[in-house]
Amino acid sequence: MTAVQEKPARLIGGPGLVLVWFYGVMVVGAVSRSAYQIATEFDRAPLAYTLSAIAGVVYGFITYSLVRGGETARRAAQLCCAAELVGVLVVGTWTLIEPSAFPDATVWSDYGMGYVFIPVLLPLSALYWLRGSRTAKP
Repeated sequence: MTAVQEKPARLIGGPGLVLVWFYGVMVVGAVSRSAYQIATEFDRAPLAYTLSAIAGVVYGFITYSLVRGGETARRAAQLCCAAELVGVLVVGTWTLIEPSAFPDATVWSDYGMGYVFIPVLLPLSALYWLRGSRTAKP
């Protein structure tokens, strides 16, 4: 007899698939932008470029968690989305209060205004979706 391994519950059905798509786009945008800026002009705005790179890593982890599926991945994605939202709110407020601290924009500057506010709307949407996608315990 062989033990049958159960597949993790999928998180990318319906609206979850849209979230994966948006997070995937944000990974590519944030990582490519920050990699270029860090490589070519890091001394101009190191804080902004580092924060954009961190945002890209967070987006990547959330994307991976959503695709992986299962309850553990759902909780990890939920935790990262909450941290992402806090980051967007802190950095967004910081860029409004003290714009001189950011000579160049980050992904999260002005609550993601440069990205059509997707950085603030995405974690809110993801948290809502993840809250409703809990898997039932046997």
